[in-house]
Amino acid sequence: MIIIRDTREQLGFDFACITPPPTVEVATLATGDYSLKRFENLITIERKSLSDAFGTFGKGRARFERELLRMTAFQFAAVIVEADWQTIVRHPPTRSRLNPKTVVASIAAWAIRHRVHFWTCPNRAFAEKFTFRLLERFWKDREQEAAAKR
Repeated sequence: MIIIRDTREQLGFDFACITPPPTVEVATLATGDYSLKRFENLITIERKSLSDAFGTFGKGRARFERELLRMTAFQFAAVIVEADWQTIVRHPPTRSRLNPKTVVASIAAWAIRHRVHFWTCPNRAFAEKFTFRLLERFWKDREQEAAAKR
């Protein structure tokens, strides 16, 4: 399993917290921040820090909605937010003017409309591990499917 991290991903995960650490290659992805080599058109995961999520869901909304539309073509698409619901609702970024209720309502609407999974994680370390587990599960399932066909 080789993880692809998009070249534009800032402060990207290196998955060094995983034992043994997986191979990570940096390459340009058309959609999302993470995928798997050989499965770039089947799985995509977008990572958002709390401040990035509020910025993207507010001023960057039109661009993000175009990305969500592209994500609907994938077998599996997810957005991982490096903050839990309580933090999103009660402790939004200090500089954001976006109402946290708008963020919650937008996530609900996008998840339903675009069939994209949204997961909130309590912190960055958990988000990194969870992102790895999603990628790993997808890869294992594809490997099992291929083995069954042999």
